[in-house]
Amino acid sequence: MTQAETNHAPTAQDALHAFGALRTEIGKAVVGNDQAVMFLVLALLCRGHVLLEGVPGVAKTLLVRALAMGLELEHSRVQFTPDLMPGDVTGSQIYDPHSAEFTFRRGPVFTNLLLADEINRTPPKTQSALLESMEERQVSVAGTPQPLPDPFVVVATQNPIEQEGTYPLPEAQLDRFLFKVDIRLPEREDEFRILQRHAAGFDPRDLTAAGLRPVAGPAHIAAARAAVAQVTVSPEVLAYIVDLCRATRTSPAVQHGASPRGATALLAASRALAWLNGRGFVTPDDVKFIAIVALRHRLQLRPEAELDGVTAEAVMSSLLLSVPVPV
Repeated sequence: MTQAETNHAPTAQDALHAFGALRTEIGKAVVGNDQAVMFLVLALLCRGHVLLEGVPGVAKTLLVRALAMGLELEHSRVQFTPDLMPGDVTGSQIYDPHSAEFTFRRGPVFTNLLLADEINRTPPKTQSALLESMEERQVSVAGTPQPLPDPFVVVATQNPIEQEGTYPLPEAQLDRFLFKVDIRLPEREDEFRILQRHAAGFDPRDLTAAGLRPVAGPAHIAAARAAVAQVTVSPEVLAYIVDLCRATRTSPAVQHGASPRGATALLAASRALAWLNGRGFVTPDDVKFIAIVALRHRLQLRPEAELDGVTAEAVMSSLLLSVPVPV
């Protein structure tokens, strides 16, 4: 528990200040990727999950570890491989010969931040083991539900380049992710700063030595969630969200568009973004800022569009230009 939480229950203003300080703390370990940090925070506020896509070596794991330390949350990491079994993620029943009974040994999913590294490296059977955890926040063992901690966020990673021997995530599981965030290679200036830090002795395995400290905790997250729930949305902005999602279903390049779950995800994330920006209401700009990251992974393109090089991001960009924006 942080010092602020030991003194008093944090208010919404305390939480807003703490999340502002969080970006500074994470910046002590991670150079750049400011938007990725923001989307991870938004996912925490919305009880959502995040799919990070990027080549190896762009600090995806470091980002999650720094976030967990800044928020004083438990975290665990699972390296997904072709031989990983569902029980390796959720836990399994272990027979105790002394008591002649089975006991449940919890798996790494029982944490606050679960890093599912290279999730597309494991077969669908193991991928689907996360579905109940992500949607229901529980694991069923011998017919008995075992609740997961709160907060609970899955941050999954996948490599967009090496696709040989991988198992693409099914649409049902992709739809469970609030965001799909691209982690790109750093700009020259950021890469120079990374090397400067390492030359000065920075060790990514020792974040405490880097000066990273907790600036918030679960109570701040709870206070922030309560404040986000009070953010208002006008009927015009609600209609704009509906029109955007319906436009994905009628686009000639799209075979299957965003479902109502996508619309509710876009609404929740827009409210959280408005709160982070210090407002008590959602604007169309909030929706536009969130739309691509919240919806592109929910679109299934037509084969002919994919052959023409069309991407889901390009489709969303086009729709954001064509769908009328409320004034």
